Amino acid sequence: MNQNILTKPFVTKYNTAPFSKIKNDDFLPAFKQAIEDAKAEIDTIVNNTEAPSFENTIEALDFSGEELDRISSIFFNLNSAETNEDIQKIAQEVSPLLSEFSNDIALNEELFKRVKAVYKLKDSLDLTVEQQTLLDNKYKGFSRNGANLPEDKKLKLRDIDKKLSQLKLKFGENVLAETNKFEMLITNEDDLSGLPEGTIEAAKQLAESKDKEGWLFTLDYPSYIPFMTYADNRELRKKLAIAAGKKGFHNDALDNQAHVLDIAKLRFERAQLLGYKTHAHFVLEERMAKTPEKVSSFLNELLEKAKPASQKEFENLQKFAKEIDGIEELEKWDSAYYSEKLKQKLFDLDDEKLKPYFKLENVINGVFTVAQKLYGLHFEEITSIDKYHQDVLTYKVVDNQGDLVSIFYADFFPRAGKRNGAWMTSFKPQYVKNGDNSRPHISIVCNFTKPTKSKPSLLTFNEVTTLFHEFGHALHGMLANTTYPSLSGTSVFWDFVELPSQVLENWCYEKEALELFATHYETGDVIPMELIEKIKNSATFHEGMQTLRQLSFGLLDMSWHGVDPTIITNVKAHEVEAFKNTKLYPDVAENCMSTSFSHIFQGGYSSGYYSYKWAEVLDADAFEYFKEAGIFNKEVATKFKDNVLSQGGTEDPMILYKRFRGKEPQPEALLRRAGLIKN
Repeated sequence: MNQNILTKPFVTKYNTAPFSKIKNDDFLPAFKQAIEDAKAEIDTIVNNTEAPSFENTIEALDFSGEELDRISSIFFNLNSAETNEDIQKIAQEVSPLLSEFSNDIALNEELFKRVKAVYKLKDSLDLTVEQQTLLDNKYKGFSRNGANLPEDKKLKLRDIDKKLSQLKLKFGENVLAETNKFEMLITNEDDLSGLPEGTIEAAKQLAESKDKEGWLFTLDYPSYIPFMTYADNRELRKKLAIAAGKKGFHNDALDNQAHVLDIAKLRFERAQLLGYKTHAHFVLEERMAKTPEKVSSFLNELLEKAKPASQKEFENLQKFAKEIDGIEELEKWDSAYYSEKLKQKLFDLDDEKLKPYFKLENVINGVFTVAQKLYGLHFEEITSIDKYHQDVLTYKVVDNQGDLVSIFYADFFPRAGKRNGAWMTSFKPQYVKNGDNSRPHISIVCNFTKPTKSKPSLLTFNEVTTLFHEFGHALHGMLANTTYPSLSGTSVFWDFVELPSQVLENWCYEKEALELFATHYETGDVIPMELIEKIKNSATFHEGMQTLRQLSFGLLDMSWHGVDPTIITNVKAHEVEAFKNTKLYPDVAENCMSTSFSHIFQGGYSSGYYSYKWAEVLDADAFEYFKEAGIFNKEVATKFKDNVLSQGGTEDPMILYKRFRGKEPQPEALLRRAGLIKN
């Protein structure tokens, strides 16, 4: 009898994933079965004897493979948040199968003929705006994946896609292995000088958990960031910074240099095969920016505005470090340390003074209250839902009428099987089928400081903004209200997807919002007004340098993907050249960013890293609208929900944005907020 739980409908409350009952051995057979089932659904569409119509071809295609999508969501989310050797091994087997399957669809001539037949009739069909978008997307999906290519080139495309899926996985596995491998054990208490009490306690606890004497520091952000920010021992900061910067750059079994070159070259070859000049030309056709030229001019325009400010900030920081410690030349491992000291001097604002006001549970309740005030959402923690790790929190989200909006998972602490960083994802999308609005299952994953024996999890202000950021993405997923799964939630142009996340960060700087949740974890006192003022005043501290850093990542991305990379032979030399216009600190010979730049070599940000800055323009402009009316103004919030958060990818994002805002976004709003131009 087949006991594989993944191949049957989930008999669970709210149709959630039965994580505790899923065995690793279930995945491969379940994937194979789901692929066969999805192929059968495609065959049904292709073999339909009726003339191709929107319903029997385009709509049927969008709802096909639902079971496969569900299994993929569960599996690949686990591979990011709770992985192990078995799961990584399965990922290596499964990725080529999925790549092959998507190519089977993309290169299915009979299926394309039906899609093309409907597409040709589009002007005579009475379609809604969402249906028109879906039809355009399906047609483009085929043409952009080689449906118009001759047979030999189709085979070549399949081969490239298969190789790329495996290379990207290997790249990510190496970065995770490098992160987990490095440990810095401190046995001399003097070497802890400058570190906050909570950081020291967490390091002690980590050492104890591994049966070691002393204090253990790793490359996980809650360990790495406080050490780089507060540790007085410059040599140890250097050791940790170099270890973080040379992930995948060792010329050993975990080296990613060849993977970087291979991924860039294969992407270029793929783009050329499809008739595009570069990978960036291919990608940006489906973005708000449209062309690499537009991206380059956008990045360089911001660079021109930010560079004078960043150089001035850097000179001041250098002068400050020399004054207090006689540092002759600032290095990368001095950046966070002296910036924090200067920030404390200028604003008398120390993250350690703020942390007691940002107990994780209070911040969670705060972001829930903000969502309730803006969008009428209510969050109820429930324990009847299965989860993939004991640390995960689970919530039922309802509206003012008590109707289910979403199921919400939150996973906040680092562990060995979890990659660094923070992200939002979903286990099930929203869609409308047979009159039923099927609600989404949304998750956010972060890596915050764990509670210790004596203290709860107290967040840095940066972690507070991270939580709000990911929750902004989550709202985009939760409030989705579209008919088709492929247009739902965060399925939008990549340079639009960061708007909901980045706009929500603005509430972290507002007195009216902070007073809802920023209370001292011991006394219950609300955060004092002078601390709120200091947070606001320091918001633009080193904004020039921060902007330059973000722009440098965007320019590095375009240097890999907006050119012919076949002439690049040395990853490090290429990177040094790409960074030359944004360089402030001396280069570190042992370090290379590209070899662990997971966003562009493993995630979906290739030719898209600029989108963080692009979306900042949108979010600064959008928040000015909220500020004009009041940050909890129901009318503006409803316009944002109705025109942006609920609409997914149903229309061109600029149309949606203008419907919300009444005009196109103005870059000046961002430059004003950043203090780079005067009001």
